[in-house]
Amino acid sequence: MQSDPRASLSRSWLPLVLMALCFAGFAATPALGADAALQHAVDGSWRSAANKARDRYRHPIATLEFFGLRPDMTVIELEPGGGWYTEILAPVLHDQGHLIEATAPPTEGKPFMRRMAQGFADKLKSNPAVYGHVTTVPFVPPGQVKLGPPASADMVLTFRNAHDWLNGSPATLAAIFQAAYEVLKPGGVLGVTEHRARANAAALESSRALHRITEDYMIEAGLKAGFRLAGASEINANPKDQETVNVHRLPPDLSGPAEERAQMQAIGESDRMTLKFVKPGA
Repeated sequence: MQSDPRASLSRSWLPLVLMALCFAGFAATPALGADAALQHAVDGSWRSAANKARDRYRHPIATLEFFGLRPDMTVIELEPGGGWYTEILAPVLHDQGHLIEATAPPTEGKPFMRRMAQGFADKLKSNPAVYGHVTTVPFVPPGQVKLGPPASADMVLTFRNAHDWLNGSPATLAAIFQAAYEVLKPGGVLGVTEHRARANAAALESSRALHRITEDYMIEAGLKAGFRLAGASEINANPKDQETVNVHRLPPDLSGPAEERAQMQAIGESDRMTLKFVKPGA
């Protein structure tokens, strides 16, 4: 299935809208819609050149528009890592909405995870103008996955995390999807972007060896949690990636031997599925 819900603003009006956003700081009212607000966030000076360079692989505007992001939503991002998407979500939701980051406290987990959590906490404190309205909820799978009061969020987002949860156990992935279902309002959206495995691959083995999940397995996990599949997009597909290597050998990690890095860079970041699930009952 293919869906592309983007509705672009008139070219003649777009420069005026962006100028208004600049003068208004991070204001992005529902009347303006997500188009201009997202473009303003993606162009933001608070984003590093290295992060902006990854836009061509991650397509943040098209991805978030596909999920149906609006500036007045309550959005929960699961395990934000270093905050790549947080840099975009926070300003879009700054005035009219609410961004909640489900993240491990800096005191939890292995040293690597603690360092990442502390780095993310420091990031939120570093720029109150951008991140001052962001709140957090403790999220430490598999023991702590509750995301908030039932039916309190409009959208839950996860970017390239599902394989880690599946690697923990299929039950962990199921519990997180169930927690997302419970926290969402009827009609709420679970947006998933994940490294894609070959269709005939064994899901758990591929996830543990290559950090990839088959699209069928991912869809089934959403359906089992009670969601309906509202759309599947190829926004983040990469046909150069043959889905046979560990994703960490590809950019940006390039964790394999030095002699293969040029080849991996020519491929680019991993081939990814982009799935939109909706909680029934709106």
